[in-house]
Amino acid sequence: MTTTLEPVAAAVSSGPLDHLHEALRDLKPSATVAINERSAELQRSGRQVFRLGFGQSPFPVPEVVVEELRQHAHRKDYLPVRGLPELRQAVADHHRMLGIDYGPEQVLIGPGSKELMFHLQLAYGGDLLLPSPSWVSYAPQARILGHRIEWLPTQAEDGWCLRAADLDRLCRQQPERPRLLVLNDPSNPTGSAFSDEALEELAEVARRHRLLVLSDEIYGLLNHDGEHGSIARFYPEGTIVSGGLSKWCGAGGWRLGVFLFPEQLSWLVDAIATLASETFTTTSAPIQYAAVRAFQGGPEIDDYLFQSRRVLGALGRRVASRLRTAGVEVAEPRGGFYLFPDFSALAEELHGRGIDSSEALCDRLLDEAGVALLPGSDFGRPAEELTVRLAYVNFDGRQALESAARIAPPIPLEEDFLRDCCGDTLEAINRVCDWLDVRD
Repeated sequence: MTTTLEPVAAAVSSGPLDHLHEALRDLKPSATVAINERSAELQRSGRQVFRLGFGQSPFPVPEVVVEELRQHAHRKDYLPVRGLPELRQAVADHHRMLGIDYGPEQVLIGPGSKELMFHLQLAYGGDLLLPSPSWVSYAPQARILGHRIEWLPTQAEDGWCLRAADLDRLCRQQPERPRLLVLNDPSNPTGSAFSDEALEELAEVARRHRLLVLSDEIYGLLNHDGEHGSIARFYPEGTIVSGGLSKWCGAGGWRLGVFLFPEQLSWLVDAIATLASETFTTTSAPIQYAAVRAFQGGPEIDDYLFQSRRVLGALGRRVASRLRTAGVEVAEPRGGFYLFPDFSALAEELHGRGIDSSEALCDRLLDEAGVALLPGSDFGRPAEELTVRLAYVNFDGRQALESAARIAPPIPLEEDFLRDCCGDTLEAINRVCDWLDVRD
């Protein structure tokens, strides 16, 4: 007698990949998550590991925001799919002060901007345009959904920022194809930021070719000079702005992301909201209430951001300078907490040590120097190119903010401060430089 369980039993007993969705068969875990877990495992085994691979903010969530979460911990009801109305208003008001004038009805709240990005790619059936290098999860999301990915060239001398001419050149090929361009500004993995002039030129090309643009501005408030630009100012009708709490507010684990759409894309907001209603339903209620306070800003938030930018700018410049003394090429950081060092000038020596790819370079640095980095190949660069992403975040952010607050501007945060507050990061860079200087 055949039972209803027999087909299930047959599926379980068959090959391990026979019933796995084809798009997932060659998909690896997120590189940033994987390096974080591998580093933690090595530390549990007794190894000293300097964790420069995972890009998590080192700073605590501002206390005024934490207190708001405490006050709303009892909130247990489902909130609207599109998000708490008060939060959507606060997000719209916040961005309006940044020169991005989208209304609260065009704001969508989700459990992290990564989740919203996936829903956007699911809703919009166009090719994905990515500058190389780009953050690790944009392309895998497109692959899961079966979308075509087109990589755009960038150059180290431009700080790895996309040129309008290169975007135009690609779009002239098969000009009628629908395309989604993702710009991450400031950039993960490079720490670079676009000038207003460059954004205006890119906007002209995007408008000419009717591109949909996702402007990922999750690091926007961490632009080191405090002056954040946005392509949405120049191409508002075709730009979706993405943000959240993870980077500037130190709340990565809270998982709250925001999307802002122009009125011309109301149809897309509706589609993504419908998808959300069938997937994540809504974002955690207590987190949304706390996020209202974060986006409302105020003196406490302003000071928190000012000191965060001071620390990250000083440390990023110091790390870049030290790497250059060892012969590594690296652009000066302008925002966020990343660098994208290029070891190609040392290729001959590294090849002699059996290192012929960015993955091999990172493996050896972790095994022999105890420094965790990510290979450039995870970000869309050629495997043989000796580039890596470095996240200079392994320091006590609370201590750094408190110490920086005792040094009144315009006094810079110099070597003594960095040694006292960011010593592990400096030690990690010294280990990389010493490892490069090893002679057989």
